[in-house]
Amino acid sequence: MRTTTTRRLALSGLAAVATAALIGFGTTAASAATTDAAGTGWIRVGHLSADTKTVDVKLSALSGGATVFELDDVAYGQVSPYTDLAAGTYVVSMVPAGAPDSTKPVISTNVTITAGEAATVAAYGPNKDLQTKVFEDDLTGPTEGAARIRLIQASTDVKSVDVSTSTGMPIAKGATTGTATDYASVPAGPWDLELTGGKQAAEASVNLAPGTVSTLFVLDNAAGGVTLMPVLDSSAAGDAPEGPVETGGGGLAKESSTLRGVLDDLDAKLARLVRDLGTAVS
Repeated sequence: MRTTTTRRLALSGLAAVATAALIGFGTTAASAATTDAAGTGWIRVGHLSADTKTVDVKLSALSGGATVFELDDVAYGQVSPYTDLAAGTYVVSMVPAGAPDSTKPVISTNVTITAGEAATVAAYGPNKDLQTKVFEDDLTGPTEGAARIRLIQASTDVKSVDVSTSTGMPIAKGATTGTATDYASVPAGPWDLELTGGKQAAEASVNLAPGTVSTLFVLDNAAGGVTLMPVLDSSAAGDAPEGPVETGGGGLAKESSTLRGVLDDLDAKLARLVRDLGTAVS
C-alpha cells in the first residue's frame, strides 16, 4: 500500500469461456446504488483488451493526485468490485503489472463520480490503439419477479453483435465495439443466450434471480472467436453498496437472507463431516 489512504482491492479471476453461469445470490452479489446518504458514488474497472498484458490500475484524485485505490495484476477479462468514492473527478491509469511508480501509464483517463450513481471504466481495443470508455451503470432494481440485463460490446474481432434468448427475446441488436446497450427487463429465471456476429457465434447460460441487475461482456477468446461473460452487478434494490468485498466481477454486497441460509446449511454439513471423520479415525 503506497499511501495510508489507499484502498487496495482484490479481484477474482473471470475465465472467458463460451458458456458461463450467473448466480443470483452469493458473494458475487451487489446491492443497488440507488441511494445517496453521504454524497458518494461507485466505480469499478474492467480490463477488456485481449492483447494487453496484465496491468496495475491506480485511481487518483484529480486535485492533488493522492492515490485512492489500486488494483494489482489485473488480467484480461477481469472486472473489479465496485468501490465507493466521494463525488468528484478522478484519474484512472494503467501501467504494466509490477512497473515502478515512475512508469508512464499505458493509458490514463479522467472519470467523474456522481453522487448516488455507479460507473464502469473499461479499457478495450487492441494494445496499439488502446481506448477507455466510462459506462453509466443503472443499478435500479426491476419490477417484482423480473431481472434487468444489458450488454457491453468489447470484442475487437467482431465489430457488431446480436444477442437474444433462445426463445427469441432480443437483448442486443447491432451492438458495436465500445458501446453498451440499454437495460432489458426479462422474467427472472434460467435463460440460454445466443450471440451472433459476422461468422462468429457464442452461447451463455445464465440464472437471473429476481431483483438482480447484470451485465454481459462480449470478449474475444484465444481461439479467435467470441465469448459472453456474465457479471452480476446488483442483487437487491434500494440499498447503497457496502464493501468492498472480493467478488468475481460483481461488487459490493449486503448479505441476503438467502445467502445466510445457504451458509448456515454448509456450516452444519461441515460440522457433521468433521464429526463423522473423527468417529471413523477413532
